[in-house]
Amino acid sequence: MCAAALALLVVGCTAQSTTGGTPPGAAAPRTSAFNATDTAWILLMIPMAERARQLTDLAPSRSADPAVATLAAKTGSTLREDLRRLRAALELSGVPDTRPHEGHNMPGMVSLDTLDKAAATKGPPFDRILTDALRAHVTQSRTLCAGEQNQGRAEEATGLAAAIAKSTSQQIAGLDRLRVAHPATSVDKTTVKPP
Repeated sequence: MCAAALALLVVGCTAQSTTGGTPPGAAAPRTSAFNATDTAWILLMIPMAERARQLTDLAPSRSADPAVATLAAKTGSTLREDLRRLRAALELSGVPDTRPHEGHNMPGMVSLDTLDKAAATKGPPFDRILTDALRAHVTQSRTLCAGEQNQGRAEEATGLAAAIAKSTSQQIAGLDRLRVAHPATSVDKTTVKPP
């Protein structure tokens, strides 16, 4: 998703005010530092990270490859920390988590169908589902983070976007190393049905 697409996403996510009401005599909240891009980015990244974390949580009981299981564990740990920081930024923004993307399947988001397939699969087929879905997730996350860094205003959000973007580059490198170490076969015998 390019920055222009993120801007379009923002238009659909700006129903909530980013400047909460301040009681007379009270200090103005920091919510004024967050613009619509900041809050839209946070509200999108939270469900994306939650779905990816749900997928990585399946790896210990379903993966056949220790390297894939290790990558999933590291990614899951990173996602938990990202979620903690995203939720803290959202709280600081003053915008309630209305879950505007609940149930959506957007580019890069691990779909509910993918989670169902992964939960019903073991071994190399599971490993392929996980690595393909994580690659899509981190690639899209990096794109969204670039849009936030270009269009966002709050340092809490733009700084977090920079940190997540750096992390996604490391995750893509890990996925690339797995691909080199375990190239996919041209025909997946587990899914090909005899004529």
